[in-house]
Amino acid sequence: MEDAVKIEYSDKIIRTFRVRIQDKPSYLGLLTTAVGDLSGMFGEIRTVHIGKGYKVRDLDVYVDTEDAFNNIVNEIKKFDGIELLEIKDLVQDVHEGGKIKVVSTVDVSSIDDLSIVYTPGVASICRLIFKHPELAHKYTTINKNVAIVTNGTAILGLGDIGPVAGMPVMEGKALLFNVLAGLNGYPLLIESKSAKDIIETVKHIYLTFGAIKLEDIKAPECFEIEDELDKCLDIPVMHDDQHGTAIVVLSALINIAKYTHTNISEASVGIIGLGAAGSGIQKLLKAYGVKNIYGTDLNQDIIDKFVQRGGIPADYTDIMEKSKIVIATTGCPGLIKPEWVRKGQIILALSNPDPEIDAEAAIDAGAVFAADGKSINNALAFPGVFKGAMKANAKCINNAMKIDAAITIAHFAEEGDLVPNILNKKVHDAVADAVEKAAYMSGVSKNIR
Repeated sequence: MEDAVKIEYSDKIIRTFRVRIQDKPSYLGLLTTAVGDLSGMFGEIRTVHIGKGYKVRDLDVYVDTEDAFNNIVNEIKKFDGIELLEIKDLVQDVHEGGKIKVVSTVDVSSIDDLSIVYTPGVASICRLIFKHPELAHKYTTINKNVAIVTNGTAILGLGDIGPVAGMPVMEGKALLFNVLAGLNGYPLLIESKSAKDIIETVKHIYLTFGAIKLEDIKAPECFEIEDELDKCLDIPVMHDDQHGTAIVVLSALINIAKYTHTNISEASVGIIGLGAAGSGIQKLLKAYGVKNIYGTDLNQDIIDKFVQRGGIPADYTDIMEKSKIVIATTGCPGLIKPEWVRKGQIILALSNPDPEIDAEAAIDAGAVFAADGKSINNALAFPGVFKGAMKANAKCINNAMKIDAAITIAHFAEEGDLVPNILNKKVHDAVADAVEKAAYMSGVSKNIR
């Protein structure tokens, strides 16, 4: 019998406790034991001050619920020799003032420096680009700039909270572009739910950018927006919720297939929820060679489009009965009941923050492999995919580029792991190289140097 494999993650509330502790044996141990007994976990522990007979320490504590947090606070207050000085919200502290900024890449310390980078020197570069527009890729940041476009209608697991409330997510994407791929991500918040408005806005500003990343725009508008921009712009356009997710799902399935001796192409796949993520997964799995893909959704128009792309319509019961691999992207926690799971199935319940079925429950019900959405993180894909597409001066991001990205990501996973560490820069560099090569090989590079 194959060994069952479970990947499990959970959301955490993060707080920093600043405490004054008597500098004697056992006091710190008593504190850490109490936190552990109340289901808390530690991040960093830092000594911030050493006094006569005491130390002040900052302890980063992770808990699952506010009740658990309050229990820990109450327990700490009971100890003699341990004084709780302050509680800080680490997440709020990190986000204060935003997470990104624009910085100069050259030093300007004199008037002569200024005359080179600005007027009058800059005029010669402007004239050069006017005569030879392709030189903008050499003498400006355009081919390192990515627009991160959202109207805030499908933010993470939060739904339609608007573009401004979604800005911290867009800043996070920009940060990842910079840290993992050396690209400049610029959040663009569009206050409209009209697909036409978003299309026209991007068409009017796209010259600033080497690529367009559509982010957290709900279905079905996201499909129209991506399709239209892809047709009318000569730079890569990718809706990350569709294709970034699909790339990482495929990379995970490649490794799951290895661990469970499953032939992905021959396996029946069922997708519950055919919105942005579900539709993107269907498109890429079909391109990869998966023959039988069942699907269901509450929206009949979306089901019709799924069928037009070669999908087989089915209800929940049929999907659970007929599918070796079940992928859920519904946003409905607990949708899949344990009794629906068949022995030997592979279950990917990808909704965040709460999955359609817990990985542990799926394993207990007979699944050979189960994972949730926190392990299928599209941040593994989009930095390298965009970097590679822009290095190749590609007109688009096609299936060949996405598949090669997925294969590359799968290759970097440690033995027994589903996917590699998101912060492993070697992964993103390798993905960029693979995508660049695939762009040349598939004929979508504009060959601008």
